[in-house]
Amino acid sequence: MPTISPPRREPRWSTQLPSHIHPSPGLLTWLLDAGSLTAKLMKLSKGKFRVQVLQQVHRRASKSEALALGIDFGVLCLIREVILRGEDQPWVFARSVLPLTSLTGPIRHLRKQRNRPLGAFLFSQPHLKRSPIALSFISRHHAYVPEELLNDAPVWGRRSIFWLHDKPLLVSEVFLPHFPEVAKNI
Repeated sequence: MPTISPPRREPRWSTQLPSHIHPSPGLLTWLLDAGSLTAKLMKLSKGKFRVQVLQQVHRRASKSEALALGIDFGVLCLIREVILRGEDQPWVFARSVLPLTSLTGPIRHLRKQRNRPLGAFLFSQPHLKRSPIALSFISRHHAYVPEELLNDAPVWGRRSIFWLHDKPLLVSEVFLPHFPEVAKNI
């Protein structure tokens, strides 16, 4: 089973595409889609979709994650890392960072999400707010994604902050090499 260590070098996330490199138009559509990625993956996989939990631990967020969430660097968070699998292939690596201070009241049950997709819950919430989507071109030296899920080619990821009941949580999603070519080139 893949294991995760804190990133050695954090990916650079930006709401602007870098000028020197771009994802394919089809993949860009997936990266910028503000709807539920879970719902789209379920449809693409014709129902052969599942969540594989890699880890769920209490730990500090990375510096860029803490900055994005507007929390102090030392604040403990629930960090959940999963693989979203379609047709039993690893399609997307997802990392959720939920400050423990956000996991109270009506969303405290997110502590026990297990292998349920977080996106299915988030997008069912009527008062959900989302920040603009930030993108990153991620390579092996970032140590952000388990090495065994990557090949030598860099991959694209996206992240954004969600607010539920005015409490922030950060979700990052990285499209892995097994993400279907047909979907990348729609």
